[in-house]
Amino acid sequence: MNGALRPALQRKLLDAWKRRSWLARLLWPISLIYQFLVWLRRTLYQQGILKTQRVNVVTIVVGNVIAGGAGKTPTVMAIVQHLQTRGFQVGVVSRGYGRRDNSACVEVRDDALPGDVGDEPLLIQRNCQVPVFVGPSRFAAARALLSRFPNVNIIICDDGLQHYGLYRDVEVCVFDDRGCGNGWLLPAGPLRECWPRQAVSRAGQSPDRLLVLHTGDHPAFAGYTAQRRLAPYAVGRNGVQVPLERLRTPDAKPLIALAGIAQPEIFFTMLQALQLPIQQTLALPDHYNFHSKLDINHGGYTLICTEKDAAKLWPLVPDALAVPLIFEPQPAFFSALDAALTPLIATPLSSDHGHKTT
Repeated sequence: MNGALRPALQRKLLDAWKRRSWLARLLWPISLIYQFLVWLRRTLYQQGILKTQRVNVVTIVVGNVIAGGAGKTPTVMAIVQHLQTRGFQVGVVSRGYGRRDNSACVEVRDDALPGDVGDEPLLIQRNCQVPVFVGPSRFAAARALLSRFPNVNIIICDDGLQHYGLYRDVEVCVFDDRGCGNGWLLPAGPLRECWPRQAVSRAGQSPDRLLVLHTGDHPAFAGYTAQRRLAPYAVGRNGVQVPLERLRTPDAKPLIALAGIAQPEIFFTMLQALQLPIQQTLALPDHYNFHSKLDINHGGYTLICTEKDAAKLWPLVPDALAVPLIFEPQPAFFSALDAALTPLIATPLSSDHGHKTT
């Protein structure tokens, strides 16, 4: 799809999903087919026809039931950093969306290219300095990670809530201010599955092992909350921090802000709230590959982007700046996570290759 059309279509769908608009109603019959396929797949796992596999360490799955980006990756990094402070050896697995070769299971190294491992796994590895593996099967990625790093005792699966092939001990479901939108499933609404999640019996799984985290300013329903804001500095390719106040001085170059994320307008709004001299904004498709085309005349301007985009943009525009996101879940969220993990850490886990999913 044309790069200019995709963000426009994305915005149209996100707007349609806020209410039961004419476009949502037009798509509703298709959503019934999608809902049936979701139910069928889930049932096959429940009945043991499709197998859920577990590794012999505690596994936390972080994901969404809504499409369009809700703050899942910042949540993963916040959990990793919290567990590190508690002395755990943490590893992360992911599908690695946007990779050129999505069939291989590979380790994400600090010098990896985003096109080989995915932009979000690379961001996690560089920010948290933990083992990260990507692969089409999260279970295979987890096994590969543990084979390479046997001291890891907690694995976090980034974006795997609907990936029932990997057993999970704790689930974290992330929402933003959209809540459940219009309450319909894709493509008529934002939901990937019904919410509240359907109750499914699972041996050893207690109800308090599903945590809901809201990343927006106005939670739509009960759950824990997180605050997110931009750092007071930008980061250059060489790692040097540039205070944002320096970008506001009269002799500073005007800025062009760009973002290849699910909801780029959120990034732009946060930048504008800091009163930066933004002359132009460029909304790009999520996981945008800058090598495919960078159709922008940035001579005389400073390009400013998200951390997720930076690794792909810097090879083309070395003087571009990335503004980190500061993401802080409330302390009660981490207390609830610790409470859910305590009995699991105390009890040895055994491999169960036929275990049913949630």
